[in-house]
Amino acid sequence: MRKLLLLTALSASFAGSSFGALVFGLNLNGSGTGSPGIGTGLVTFDETTNTMRVPVVFSGLLGSTTVAHIHCCTATPFTTPVGVATGVPTFPGFPAGVQSGSYDHTFDTTDPATFNPNFVTANGGTTGSATAALIQGALDGKAYLNIHSSRNPGGEINGFLVLTPEPGTFGLAGGALAAAFFALRKRIRS
Repeated sequence: MRKLLLLTALSASFAGSSFGALVFGLNLNGSGTGSPGIGTGLVTFDETTNTMRVPVVFSGLLGSTTVAHIHCCTATPFTTPVGVATGVPTFPGFPAGVQSGSYDHTFDTTDPATFNPNFVTANGGTTGSATAALIQGALDGKAYLNIHSSRNPGGEINGFLVLTPEPGTFGLAGGALAAAFFALRKRIRS
């Protein structure tokens, strides 16, 4: 039994470890706008490389895309609206004039263009402090990605950033849990 507890504690410690990156998942929908649009994406902050990667796929918009960006930080978790945190008016290269599409861009979090200048000023005045504020906002449920359209200029679909364990974390935790299961099974048979 002691081995099982040790392995479970070990797997839990791996699950909480970031390995230099924080990964946030998001599910986009038109809740509140009446849009049937949907989407999914990730926002990954890598502390080692000072980057933020944003891959997103979306479809079913009623209007054509105009802009997309991340908003932060709401006064109350999981509520909208709030000011734009990332570059304005939109993510560079985000597909415009479409009702479905995909996007994948890696931002340099040391580049002031990654952020809305107002967000930087309101959060310590540096890209480092702006990055920290955006990460904390995401951890607190106060940051969301919004895709705006011609039909819904205020945003047609959006999704809050929710912390997600890195794919490697699942493997480590799963391996530890499998080892615990087999150790327990062996002990029961003995």
